[in-house]
Amino acid sequence: MGGLPYLFNDTDQKEVISANEHVELIHFLRAATLCNDAELAHQNAIFSIQGDPTEGALVVAAGKAGIHAQPLRQHHPRLDAIPFESEHKYMATVHNINGERRILIKGAPDRLLEMCSQVRDASGALKLESGEWEKRIDVLSSRGLRVLAIAEITAKDDQPLEHDHLQDGLTLLGIIGLLDPPREEAIESVKQCLVAGIRPVMITGDHAITALAIAKQLGFSNTQRTVTGREIEAMSDEQLEAVIIEVDVFARASPEHKLRLVKAMQARGGVCAMTGDGVNDGPALKRADVGVAMGIQGTQAAKDAAEMVLADDNFATIVNAIQEGRKVYDNIRKTITFILPTNGAQGLAIMLAVLTGSTLPVTPLQALWVNMVVAITLGLALAFEQGEADLMRRKPRDPNAALLDMFLLWRVVFVSMLLLASVFGIFSWLLSQGESVALARAGAVNMLVTGSAAYLINSRFLINNTCSISGIFGSRPVWLAIGLVMLLQMAFTYLPFMQLIFVSEGLSLVHWLVIVLSSIGIYLIIECEKVVWRRRR
Repeated sequence: MGGLPYLFNDTDQKEVISANEHVELIHFLRAATLCNDAELAHQNAIFSIQGDPTEGALVVAAGKAGIHAQPLRQHHPRLDAIPFESEHKYMATVHNINGERRILIKGAPDRLLEMCSQVRDASGALKLESGEWEKRIDVLSSRGLRVLAIAEITAKDDQPLEHDHLQDGLTLLGIIGLLDPPREEAIESVKQCLVAGIRPVMITGDHAITALAIAKQLGFSNTQRTVTGREIEAMSDEQLEAVIIEVDVFARASPEHKLRLVKAMQARGGVCAMTGDGVNDGPALKRADVGVAMGIQGTQAAKDAAEMVLADDNFATIVNAIQEGRKVYDNIRKTITFILPTNGAQGLAIMLAVLTGSTLPVTPLQALWVNMVVAITLGLALAFEQGEADLMRRKPRDPNAALLDMFLLWRVVFVSMLLLASVFGIFSWLLSQGESVALARAGAVNMLVTGSAAYLINSRFLINNTCSISGIFGSRPVWLAIGLVMLLQMAFTYLPFMQLIFVSEGLSLVHWLVIVLSSIGIYLIIECEKVVWRRRR
């Protein structure tokens, strides 16, 4: 409300007012403060709200009009109460006001209008014109404001407060619109979801027009209509399953409606995540594929029922978690796709030599060396890869899809054959040059490791192109791993005690040049194979 209380007039201009000049406004704000569980805390010159933010906004509005919650509540202590429940859409409290026992009610305006028969203004109580008030509610709601109504009734006796006491005869004190504009990060997160093939659906207790206005501000796709809780109750399961695909906004919904919506989405084959914070949200959170509870505002029951708890109650955190999950899954696939061809080439080289009765290009001890150095260096690098640029532009994967699908199997076999051919090629070439078997094996081992290092750069992107400065040099962990493995290979090739252990000899610069050129060839062939896959995709 800014520094001073103000109202919006019919032209959407701020009209500064003095609350003390409007007795009915003072009475309205006092009722809103008494029928309220929020507190306004003041510590170290900083104000903070303790409790529900919506109720806190009412306390702040009253405070700006000079009505302080704590003294008011001490002067009019709460004698009885009915807490808010989504089923009834209101809360009620009992206080002694001006010498009589008064019941104050705060809740959804459309619900309270059904319960009111008159309205209070400066001249007293008048007959309630529901149509006029519904228009006012629609005007506020269309601006994206959350609208609440405050009403009262004089208690007839000292009996405990029951819902039956409130169903008719109430006096409407007024309505109030509360602005909670979507944060920029929420708007951006919704946009990311839609691009990623994830469809956000709003299920709220707010008025239908308010919910629709907020959904449009957030950038939801299907904002042509809303479905209310009453409409959900009137639908069969089959009708709801048809609607769930076409509608993104469900208003005046209760936790029971959430459960039906989750079931309807799952019946249509959707993978459903549901957020919730209340005790009654437990069944929907439990039934959803991923239940997400609020860590700050959420009840313990909601947290126990959920599979994930948001520490900051921020929708953007869910989107960040999806992105992180996709990145981790992608890196697991990349690591598998990288490690298997190295092992496959070694195994095939030894098996092929045994089957053909020829000399082994790599001895079992040398194969163990390759496994060890590749595992502790190259094999770990891909775990630190950042997500690819198009990670959140991909459609969700099938949750039942195999981790090692036909594409990965093809890639493993294809790269294994490339490494196998290069290992046998270097080994055969060195033998044809009259070199010893020990030197030829040293060349084969270095070809296997260097070819694997080249393939590591390919593996940064499974299908996307790495033929760029960022693609080749964009990962520090990859180049640290390549540098470390090459140092180990220098030790393997040239240190005398290593030559003795592994029965190898040192290579010349010409030999290294051929190995490096062969590795570059492997890299380029795999990049060409990616082009084919991208065109097919």
